[in-house]
Amino acid sequence: MKKIKIGLLPLIIIAIALGVGAGYVFPDWLSRVFATFNAVFSQFLGFIIPLIILGLVAPAIADIGKQASRMLVATVAIAYCATILSGLLSYFTGATFFPSMITSGMLSPAMAESHELAPYFTVTIPPLMNVMSALILAFVIGIGASRLTTQHTRNIATEFREIINMVIARVIIPILPLYIFGIFLNMTVSGQVGGILLTFVKIIVIIFALHVFVLVFQYCIAALFARKNPFKMLGTMMPAYFTALGTQSSAATIPVSLRQTVKMGVKSNVAGFVIPLCATIHMSGSTLKIVACAMALMIANGMAFDFWMFAGFICMLGITMVAAPGVPGGAIMASLGLLSSMLGFTEADNALMIALYIAMDSFGTACNVTGDGAIAQIINRFFGKKG
Repeated sequence: MKKIKIGLLPLIIIAIALGVGAGYVFPDWLSRVFATFNAVFSQFLGFIIPLIILGLVAPAIADIGKQASRMLVATVAIAYCATILSGLLSYFTGATFFPSMITSGMLSPAMAESHELAPYFTVTIPPLMNVMSALILAFVIGIGASRLTTQHTRNIATEFREIINMVIARVIIPILPLYIFGIFLNMTVSGQVGGILLTFVKIIVIIFALHVFVLVFQYCIAALFARKNPFKMLGTMMPAYFTALGTQSSAATIPVSLRQTVKMGVKSNVAGFVIPLCATIHMSGSTLKIVACAMALMIANGMAFDFWMFAGFICMLGITMVAAPGVPGGAIMASLGLLSSMLGFTEADNALMIALYIAMDSFGTACNVTGDGAIAQIINRFFGKKG
């Protein structure tokens, strides 16, 4: 008989539902068992997050630095600017609408009371370095490896990336549903879960609308360079959009994205360069989601924030998520360190971020890969005649 494979999103939804239900019926001793598991797993997450940043960013910078061509520099610059602009759009939208939609401080009592569900024990696992040290070290190794004539350093960085990818895909992602189950179990015990779930729904609706706006805006900009109808170009890329919805992976969607980009009139050599590259460096949809979810949770927690705090966070986020692994939830795992170090998120906040992000993971991926076609059109305007 064939094994029934359940995707990560359904597992997260099931975990949330079961966590809410269990919070009403589990005895205190059983709830503390899951609190103990969460305490240990959160220590492991704190240890692995700097290694995730180092393992993903260093080889990505080494690969990009080695291919120092004008087309590469232009593609990276446009993809990064698009990612930053999406993050800023998300910030200003959230700052305008979220305060009237979300009750300030509504999560604070839940977080405080959930700590009363004490674990039986915990294991302290200090990280080898903090997040900023990991990011700077990744830059040093990545840039250095790109300048060396030998391949030894790059090979080590690449193999370390494979190890980190395996840890994420085979350890962290499979355990996440149980971790989120424990978080929602705690929140149900605290009596605040209803307001939290309502907040989830409001945020998801706003973010989906922002994704649509971003794609239309990106293709309107591309139309200025390509001198084509933006909506016709966007319609041509819809097969890539729906493929990304199903696969939840930018890498898995590359063949469809390539085909549709060429159908838009982009030269095949330009499309063959831009689409695979942008699959790892263009993160407009993912950045938009993370910024909106982070701001919503900060408002719900009664945490103070301002534009400059988020501006720095968005700029660092665009770098940190470069070459995030091609597994569902990879981008959010790579950003947890910045959420803690720059925005002051706690372990419980990070768990809510994971749940929110994965609930919309396919839409963010679809926004990323569909926007790759717009970037390819712009690059084609300047380099297409040479191919």
